[in-house]
Amino acid sequence: MGLFRRRPRRDGRETPRDPAFGYFSADEGARFRTLVREAFAERGLEVTVYADTVTDSAGRRFGLTNLAAVLHHDDRGRRAWPDLVHQHVGMVLRTMDEPSALDTLSTEQIRSQLYPRIVGADAFEAENFGYARSPAPGLYEIIALDLPESVMMLTDDALRPLGDLRYLREQALYNLRGLPVESHETIRGEAGMRFEVVVGDSFYTASRLLALENVVRETTGEELTPDGALVAVPFRHQLAFHVIRDASVVPALNAMASFAATGYVDAPGAISPCVYWWHGGRLTGLSARDEDGEGLRIVVGEEFQAVLERLVGGV
Repeated sequence: MGLFRRRPRRDGRETPRDPAFGYFSADEGARFRTLVREAFAERGLEVTVYADTVTDSAGRRFGLTNLAAVLHHDDRGRRAWPDLVHQHVGMVLRTMDEPSALDTLSTEQIRSQLYPRIVGADAFEAENFGYARSPAPGLYEIIALDLPESVMMLTDDALRPLGDLRYLREQALYNLRGLPVESHETIRGEAGMRFEVVVGDSFYTASRLLALENVVRETTGEELTPDGALVAVPFRHQLAFHVIRDASVVPALNAMASFAATGYVDAPGAISPCVYWWHGGRLTGLSARDEDGEGLRIVVGEEFQAVLERLVGGV
């Protein structure tokens, strides 16, 4: 999982665009859906293909958004698409056809495979997750069951037999802290701008913001300051942070706002285009979408403004 994903050589933006996935040309979108139909047919399923979903004769619906984003960002280009689609469809069907892990695993096994997962509001169905926490506007924390080929986001009904919710969350956080950091890179720029990025194939990379103290210590060997840190979670495989120590927080905030907005666009598992202030375990939004949804603006409240004035002076 690269930090800056190289765009494969594909049809130019001047060609007609796909109506559902604008990063595809119309021809690429048609090719993508043909590959999906063929992959299902190879497994004995005839499906009806719509713009962003397919359905089979039993009425099961399969979303295409994440798969399309995976293909879009794969730096091998269209030559890799057949294998990626084939693998994805096979995984989805195996997961659906196998008995539920909630019925085959013991309670202790399930608890050992629980992880907290941060998701964005656009991918969240609140009616099934009444227990979910919202650590910041646009973010939700739920509990997921990690399986060899998939991740099961656990609903209220799924969690209820497993025990006390507070205990289950503590167990999930304990499991999260035990995950290794797959890759860490430092981004530097002018005026002392610097921020850190943790990247990985794990579906819980972004969720590590819930254990930020551990991540900072493990990747930099340092501790968080009383002023906290800037954090961003553009998509599920990426966590960016800047420990607030001095006036470099200003260029870091501007750079991270651009970084988060760019990483969020069309990403598999997109979470948020915003930057947040982590302080004392709380998250406060520092950027927000414009009303037209086309851009972002920096939004600084009184509490963070006081930090800036102390560190920079007269901001």
